[in-house]
Amino acid sequence: MKKSEEGRFIVSVKVGPKGQITIPAEARRMFDIKEGETLMVMGDAARGMAIVKATEFYQLMGGVFDDGDQSK
Repeated sequence: MKKSEEGRFIVSVKVGPKGQITIPAEARRMFDIKEGETLMVMGDAARGMAIVKATEFYQLMGGVFDDGDQSK
């Protein structure tokens, strides 16, 4: 694992035979990822991939998918 500055790092991971990867312990600690937690994997062919905790994704997207009724 290569640390570039506080709060950042870069690491390579290998994809296993079932398509699984292991998230390094330092990344799990940094982002408070616990065993059994759901993550979102997002991809864009031009920009790459991102992995985000599902709880944070849904908080961020909560306002996007509301019912649109501004009278409440």
